Amino acid sequence: MQKVLVSRCLLGHRVRYDGGAHGPYTLLQRWQAEGRIVALCPEVAGGLSTPRPPAEIPGGQGAQVLDGLLPVLGSDGEDVTAAFVAGAEQALALVQRHGIRLALLKARSPSCGNRENYDGSFSGTKVAGEGVTAAALRRAGVQVFNEDELAAAEAALRELED
Repeated sequence: MQKVLVSRCLLGHRVRYDGGAHGPYTLLQRWQAEGRIVALCPEVAGGLSTPRPPAEIPGGQGAQVLDGLLPVLGSDGEDVTAAFVAGAEQALALVQRHGIRLALLKARSPSCGNRENYDGSFSGTKVAGEGVTAAALRRAGVQVFNEDELAAAEAALRELED
């Protein structure tokens, strides 16, 4: 059975920067009942607390963080790059351990966003881009979806199992 890496906040775990959560989502509840889900919050796994100041990537490009070209900065100005990279490394370790080929991550997160991100100005401005963990997973060949793409994620999982 194919395992799926899922952002903990989408499972209702209160790990978001503001102490909040998302969900429940019917699809994720079914996957959990089937034993498919490997849950991770890369930011908490990387050592950040809950709650914590919001963080953004200047320019919104997680791949450039992985390449050492951009930092991840908290709204308080703290450089939290190391925690974000450590969380991405933990995600990759789980992918390897469980043979994961599909992830369902939180949209617009500086760790998990797969299509767009905030631009680093803390003004709510979005740009095309991906988070640090999403970029690391994509580089490792993992298909990354967000909570607005549940049907596509379910179809991709069926395809992987056919």
